[in-house]
Amino acid sequence: MGKVISVINQKGGVGKTTTAVNLAASLSVLEKKVLLIDMDPQGNATSMSSIKEENFHTIYDMMADPQISAVYSTKMPFLKVIPCNSDLTGAEIELLEVENREFVLKETISKLKDKFDFIIIDSPPTLNILTVNNMVASDGIIIPIQCEYFALEGLSRIVKTQKSIKNINPDLEIYGILLTMYDKRVKLTYEVENDVREYFKDLVFQTVIPRNVKLSESPSFGMPILLYDVASIGAKKYIELAEEFLSRIK
Repeated sequence: MGKVISVINQKGGVGKTTTAVNLAASLSVLEKKVLLIDMDPQGNATSMSSIKEENFHTIYDMMADPQISAVYSTKMPFLKVIPCNSDLTGAEIELLEVENREFVLKETISKLKDKFDFIIIDSPPTLNILTVNNMVASDGIIIPIQCEYFALEGLSRIVKTQKSIKNINPDLEIYGILLTMYDKRVKLTYEVENDVREYFKDLVFQTVIPRNVKLSESPSFGMPILLYDVASIGAKKYIELAEEFLSRIK
């Protein structure tokens, strides 16, 4: 059965969606069967996924009705996506009334796990009931953090949440911490990197994702970096990340 990985950070603007989409795309280029699930009501992962259909069901529909399928093809043959839209915001309220609400997503995607090598989930930029659902449904999490002040503080909150979720999902691991928006010209970058690597050791990916104009541009064109500019440093780094990720979970 496929591994389920949530990309999580309660802070916005750290490269969470960029990482979810481009890691999924990079794994698919390496000929792994990948499903990307957009669980952020903002729908940015959906808009970056180049879904061919104009009218589509969403993960919200699947969670509400088990008979609905919302798995769609993309321009990349090994990558499929379950999209979302702002309707998912309503699920945050509706789930509060549901028994065993933490397990709704896990039950929704259980029948899909044997069809894919990896299921990558993009999480909302907050630690809410949707994020809890993601973590309960996952085998592991990847935490992207920007090289800035308070990075460790935010990271420690996520790790604390992960440890508490292990009471419900004992198998939940941290697959890696990813340094994003890495800028060699800025001294703070090295200070944050040193602090994170000193504290979290081997949990930190050796691959870092640099600040890159092409990475910043690709969402506005509705495609992963590998389709927008495969020769860019951003594309090369996400392929490198995918390879390192695969080496970690063998």
